[in-house]
Amino acid sequence: MNDLQEVYEYLQKCGTFYVATAEGDQPRVRPFGVVDLFEGKLYLQTGNVKPVFAQMMADPKIELCGMADGGTWIRVAATAVRDDRMEARQHMLDTNPTLKRMYAADDGNCEVLWLKDATAQFCSFTAPPRVVRF
Repeated sequence: MNDLQEVYEYLQKCGTFYVATAEGDQPRVRPFGVVDLFEGKLYLQTGNVKPVFAQMMADPKIELCGMADGGTWIRVAATAVRDDRMEARQHMLDTNPTLKRMYAADDGNCEVLWLKDATAQFCSFTAPPRVVRF
């Protein structure tokens, strides 16, 4: 399994993970629940009417954090890059069909962002962090 696939599968196991952004000098954190692998990149999805989208556009450096069973967790630092292609949005919705109740690829609100220059740390209470980059 490659590093990107491992990060993707871990975030899926978390169910809910948290995305941190910055708004000026104030950190902002909120729960997310879906990720997608598309064209060899890890993607997030949100609506462009949400503050999180505006925050990522103003300062694209973000961090994800999630905890899975067994006392392990992941931290992913990356730069969020907007992908405005219809096929990227549609792939996210097809991979995560629960989003289709709230979004459509052509609704003018659905946004997908991929994680550039990402560094993931797999952490536990019993071992040093293992770092991967993708």
